[in-house]
Amino acid sequence: MRLLGNLVWFIFGGFFAAIVWFLAGLILCITIIGIPLGLQMFKFSGLMLWPMGKEVFINFDKHPILNILWLIFFGWETAIGYLIITAFFFITIIGIPWGLQWFKLTRLALFPFGATVQ
Repeated sequence: MRLLGNLVWFIFGGFFAAIVWFLAGLILCITIIGIPLGLQMFKFSGLMLWPMGKEVFINFDKHPILNILWLIFFGWETAIGYLIITAFFFITIIGIPWGLQWFKLTRLALFPFGATVQ
């Protein structure tokens, strides 16, 4: 079931979203200052490809200052967008598994520094 869910996710937007996150991370990694942000965007890109069966573990204590800065400048906007997408998927019973994946992305969008995806 996980393979089928990942394939549906990949075909209907996961691939394109992963490319966007990867390119954004690549652009940020060109500059020395943007490397920490770019590395976090690579985390998003990897999770966007195959989210089913993966878990996001948040470790806020590892980089609290970077997480707070991310939350202020990028995280809350991204998390609200992902929550809206999550709500749309939870409208139907068939959409609930995909809504749960968007909720994983919401958690990662809030505090990506120190978070691990397993």
